[in-house]
Amino acid sequence: MRMHRTSRLALAAMFALLVAAACGGEAEETTTTTAAAEPATTTTEAMAETEYKVAVAYDLAGRGDGGFNDLAYNGAEQAAAELGLELTEVTAKAEDTDQDRTDRLRLLADSGHNPIVAVGFTYAGPVAEVAAEYPDIWFGIVDDGTVEAPNVAGLVFAEEEGSFLVGVVAALESETGHVGFIGGVNIPLIVKFEAGYIAGANAVNPDIEITSTYLSQPPDFSGFNDPAKGKEAAKGMFDSGADIVYAAAGGSGGGLFEAATEGGHLAIGVDADQYYTAAPEVRDVIMTSMLKNVNVATHTFVTQVVDGSVQAGVNLFDLEAGGVGYSTSGGLIDHIADDVKAYADRIIAGEIEVPATTG
Repeated sequence: MRMHRTSRLALAAMFALLVAAACGGEAEETTTTTAAAEPATTTTEAMAETEYKVAVAYDLAGRGDGGFNDLAYNGAEQAAAELGLELTEVTAKAEDTDQDRTDRLRLLADSGHNPIVAVGFTYAGPVAEVAAEYPDIWFGIVDDGTVEAPNVAGLVFAEEEGSFLVGVVAALESETGHVGFIGGVNIPLIVKFEAGYIAGANAVNPDIEITSTYLSQPPDFSGFNDPAKGKEAAKGMFDSGADIVYAAAGGSGGGLFEAATEGGHLAIGVDADQYYTAAPEVRDVIMTSMLKNVNVATHTFVTQVVDGSVQAGVNLFDLEAGGVGYSTSGGLIDHIADDVKAYADRIIAGEIEVPATTG
């Protein structure tokens, strides 16, 4: 049944205090809402409303990043609204440790949340630990498929396939025969973006010049949230002759858009359709975005937990499943739409196998 307003507020306040006590320092912002949808009427949906309570635990940039975290929330929120479930979201801090993340997940589990969505591969260790303590609760972890447990679903994506397609766009539209790639942090996940982009550009023009750089090296993950460094890297590429640059760098991508706008060049966004999420003054240089549809994955995960069809282990969301793709907003690639779609069709048909590494 639905909670009364006073009960919801009391739970939110209590949970915020628990988080503060566990993590120390300033309390993390915690928002608890009840879906606006009317209570479900079927037996399955009625059970969902009484037995399930969704939680989303963010990492790094958190909700409001205009991409990865927002998409994760959107999918979970859509499923919660459709099923009449309560949804709780918990923010993170840049300096969080594995213990902070473990405490966060444990508090969510203790307060009756199921399923719990952990956003980001940095939750792998904490999810493995807490899932073992709560075998009756389902955990979904975005961008990680390494946790082997009967109650953990790894929500992973074929980023290389979507990146291949924006690489095709870059090569088709480059006037200088020189394009660039900026990765946030040099980790295998982001290398998948680079590998696909290079493969797509080379499929169109084997002689194209591709410059790649990473903004930070692990364990330094600041490259995902440093627009100034992103702008500096992009400006260097543009100055050296690149006319189109693709950034898979989280919040740092904003710096690319600024550099492209100031220099009269073009940029490729990532994760969300950044034509709509970027600042209006830089929107016109965003020719396309590689779509990483995290919302599809989190919506599917929550829905499948409730209907009993969820599968533990790796759940891959590729081009065919709608997990990745590319945007056409702004109309800058309308004239090559058929060419790009032809490559997409060949990937889905298995005619093109996109590499996930650059080696």
